[in-house]
Amino acid sequence: MKKSQLTNIMNKAQDICAHSGGRLTEKRQRILELLLVSKTPLSAYEVADTHNRSVDISMPVMSVYRILDFLESEQLVHKLSSTNKYVACSHIACSHAHEIPQFLICGKCQSVKEIAIAKRIIEELDQQVAEAGYKLVNSQLELQCVCDNCLANAA
Repeated sequence: MKKSQLTNIMNKAQDICAHSGGRLTEKRQRILELLLVSKTPLSAYEVADTHNRSVDISMPVMSVYRILDFLESEQLVHKLSSTNKYVACSHIACSHAHEIPQFLICGKCQSVKEIAIAKRIIEELDQQVAEAGYKLVNSQLELQCVCDNCLANAA
């Protein structure tokens, strides 16, 4: 990721937090940046390890969890339930209205691609779930896939 892209995303993240009344503190910025430049999702422990290797004063994992909770509440990061790992939102700097995020997870290299699906699809799914006698509590889908890079390398 280019420095100019990272700066643009971080400025937008600052605006998002300010709009909601939150603050993107220096520590929160560092954790968000780690996720933005990571090629794969990271657990809270991996985030803490990566962070602590690059600073003089280490951050405890509990602090990382609190920061990740904040970033998730601001919709700057997403938690992947299937792996208990975090990924930066790929739409932070977008100016268009967002659909519902879904995640394609490569089973070989663990890369993740965030895509969006129309709200009507989730509404239809919710209706089918209700007709089956259940209540949908999370509309996030995590689809296990193989990315094009891994397919090309396997050939």
